[in-house]
Amino acid sequence: MLRIDIHADDYALTVGTSRDMLSCMEKGQLDSISVTPNMSCFQECMEMLYQAIPTFPFLPKMSVHLDFVEGHSLAGVECVPLLVKEGSDLMGLSWGGLFISSYLPWKRRTAKEQLKKEIKIQIETAQAAINHAMNIAEKQGILCEQKKLRIDSHQHTHMIPIIWEALTEVIQEERYELEYIRNSKEMLWAFFSEISLWKTYRPVNFIKNILLSFYSHKVERYTRTHNLNPMYLWGLIMSGHMDYDRIVMLYPKIAAQAEKDNRGLEIVFHPGRMLPEEVSEEIGDKAASHFYLREDRYVEMKAVGLMKSLQLRHFVP
Repeated sequence: MLRIDIHADDYALTVGTSRDMLSCMEKGQLDSISVTPNMSCFQECMEMLYQAIPTFPFLPKMSVHLDFVEGHSLAGVECVPLLVKEGSDLMGLSWGGLFISSYLPWKRRTAKEQLKKEIKIQIETAQAAINHAMNIAEKQGILCEQKKLRIDSHQHTHMIPIIWEALTEVIQEERYELEYIRNSKEMLWAFFSEISLWKTYRPVNFIKNILLSFYSHKVERYTRTHNLNPMYLWGLIMSGHMDYDRIVMLYPKIAAQAEKDNRGLEIVFHPGRMLPEEVSEEIGDKAASHFYLREDRYVEMKAVGLMKSLQLRHFVP
């Protein structure tokens, strides 16, 4: 039987984003979420979650959403000077900057050691809060199926070679017990199968798909050797606009292929919208206007609410 995970990224990115996601959780619409640990609103957003847990039909599984491109360094500028903007503790490398660091021999070793420090404290910070949420759920009699650590990352940066190496070394050195790590592997052919949709995709997302697919093999090997469930991701090419109408057209093919390959299918949404007054140096005007403030986030929120009925329609026992 196909394992489908309706997932939402970016909890604790902003208070507004988190409130929207909480409304989805209260309706039982999300199987899992990702928790961003390095924003100034992190504690406030987690307190909101703790208070809301008694209203949930179940507590979604929660992943540590490692973030190296936005927010603050939790390790501190003294420990990770290569990762932050000069004169601040704000994350200072873009996706491209992190990628380039993988291939600069004179910089790679130092950058990886600093990444390990940042990864460790981000995991510890987020997982402590996640454990607390799970304890609340247990005391309240709220079902939670999560048992161990789950990891993904903002903008899929954990797939970048230098970050992947740093992450897996931290996992080994700290003896973390994993139940899930995201493999950003998406079925490219499926999006070409519907000619009518070709013009609706953003070209840059195809580039991301191809690049991340190239690096997915190492994640594939890791999941096999560590007895983790193999998976496909859906949410790269349509990232930022996972609308229900296009999902309906593609869902039968993508779900059927995942079932045939005996893989789980993680369908990633961003159903939380940032409020205009929440724009700050932690995120920046460009990212806010291009992604976090867009009405598309409400489009994705609507799609999340319809996903359960879509699954039942195509997979009736």
